[in-house]
Amino acid sequence: MSSNSDWRPSASLQVLQQRAKIIRQIRQFFYARDVLEVDTPALSHASVTDLNLRAFSTQFNDPSSPHVATLFLQTSPEFAMKRLLCAGSGAIFQLSKAFRNEEAGRWHNPEFTMLEWYRPDFDHFMLMNEIDALVGPILGTDEARRLTYQQAFMHVLACDPIAADLAALQKLSTDLGYGDLANKEADKDVLLNLLFSQHVEPAISQDKPCFVYDFPASQAALARLNPDDPRVAQRFELYFRGVELANGFHELSDPQEQRQRFLQDNLKRQQQSLPIIAYDELFLAALESGLPSCAGVALGIDRLIMLALGCERLSQVLAFSYSKA
Repeated sequence: MSSNSDWRPSASLQVLQQRAKIIRQIRQFFYARDVLEVDTPALSHASVTDLNLRAFSTQFNDPSSPHVATLFLQTSPEFAMKRLLCAGSGAIFQLSKAFRNEEAGRWHNPEFTMLEWYRPDFDHFMLMNEIDALVGPILGTDEARRLTYQQAFMHVLACDPIAADLAALQKLSTDLGYGDLANKEADKDVLLNLLFSQHVEPAISQDKPCFVYDFPASQAALARLNPDDPRVAQRFELYFRGVELANGFHELSDPQEQRQRFLQDNLKRQQQSLPIIAYDELFLAALESGLPSCAGVALGIDRLIMLALGCERLSQVLAFSYSKA
């Protein structure tokens, strides 16, 4: 934690001016395409079941109720934005603060700026085209390359991540120096995530951005399964210089399937001695009323600006990073 005398901003005023220019450019991109800007709550009665996300919570002393309410700072505006879609909003975008109770460091801050948008009648490939049109001019890069998750693994590690069994992934992980973890790990996805983050991500996106799509179905999150190959999901991520910039989906709209995925998340949470998270019933009720066929994506604005300006640390593009907040 900084001392009281170190009150100055984390970012230079020149960087903050450049940041404002990029934010304005993003808004103008969506205004030109007639995408509605929305503003949803940062505090919610429900949170996410995702095993990799930890939400901040707080207590609200509601004067109209004898009970103290637990509220969660949102890890993403996703559920609220999908409720707007179910209510007939049409195409929407949001630039908002998101909060994750995770690490702080070169690429992370517990409070960060997220751009999230949804396009009815788009599939994930159409949305990739739009992301390219947005980020290319900001980063000054050519059109992003596209690889399936399977192709990326095969190219970098000569391993088929979809077909490989646990034993094969344990052997590969051990050969690459992760034997202590690999021999104790019974979850394929943990090893896939390790290998992907440490070896695949850095190798595929150094010279220009790269979309990776068709993630394993076990990592589908909120994406539809691929109807031609149910082993994979219609989910994609965008990487540049080894950094994850965006995570998007051809969105799941089946409320029963969504409830089942929440249940599976909580079963895994139980196995890992993590807290059980109550489902967001308002979100599920909205899905029951009907989510239009759409694709959506969340993009990290601080990381995008950091890469665009050639900065080394996230704190260099934040007015006040966590340590100075």
